Amino acid sequence: MPHLALYTFGVLKSPLADPGPLTRELYDTGEAVYRKIGQAPGYLAHAEPAGTDRGELFDADWGAWGEFAVPTWYDKGRTAETTALAATLSLWTDLQPAFDAVYTGLHRAALNRRHDWFERTAHPTHVIWWISDDVTPTWQDGASRLEHLHAHGSAPHAFTFQHPFAPDGTPTRTNR
Repeated sequence: MPHLALYTFGVLKSPLADPGPLTRELYDTGEAVYRKIGQAPGYLAHAEPAGTDRGELFDADWGAWGEFAVPTWYDKGRTAETTALAATLSLWTDLQPAFDAVYTGLHRAALNRRHDWFERTAHPTHVIWWISDDVTPTWQDGASRLEHLHAHGSAPHAFTFQHPFAPDGTPTRTNR
């Protein structure tokens, strides 16, 4: 049975190393959201680096999730001091559980605050695609599919919660 891969990406208003209250608040909120989502029905796993400090994304060891990659439009720093992005890569059993985890509870509350932390851009902030149950999605997969989504819109190869597709490539819906 296929699984659902979900890649999220946003450009922050300030670097992850910024000691300011908004960055600390983003970290605190993010940690609480990750704990809650990790308990959500349908959640399987998410990419985590092995033993790195905050902001060390590009040089971290991500194991089977591959080398850290971002869309080509990201033009800010790539060091622990200058990185200004937030990205996630997760794996789900199905579309509806992922949708429910993203658009309810703590994550919904964080989404309501996203403009406090993230720059507004014309680029999509998430992409979803189906994978075989024996495959681990990579950061490169996520970045390239987000770029494909931006250039071509939702399609079975790369889609959004707003315009989803079933594993067989047919358009589908979520229960909102």
